[in-house]
Amino acid sequence: MAVRAVRGAVQLERDAADHMSEQVGALLTAVLERNGLTADDLISIWFTATTDLHSDFPAAAARELGLADVPLICAQELDIDGAMPRVVRILAHVESDRPRSEIAHVYLGAAAALRKDIAQ
Repeated sequence: MAVRAVRGAVQLERDAADHMSEQVGALLTAVLERNGLTADDLISIWFTATTDLHSDFPAAAARELGLADVPLICAQELDIDGAMPRVVRILAHVESDRPRSEIAHVYLGAAAALRKDIAQ
């Protein structure tokens, strides 16, 4: 079984804890479903959030999904002029037999504009 990395992002409509939980939960669920993964396949997940998000830790959404034993960490995204606001990004390390070329990176809603080359 190989170790693979899966990227994803979602833009929030507002900085509110319940909205963040809903949107990040949807992103994580889509990453798992589109890549045929289960919680047991997850090695770790890095979350980044833009500097305008303060309401909660994005990793809290993963805990709400039951990912209690997966190592999670949150960091702040670089504050770049003109960057898309209210974005949570993930980098999930997983065990998968899929070739790297078949990994589905997930960019939901407006965040699809961040990576038009790989967004599903």
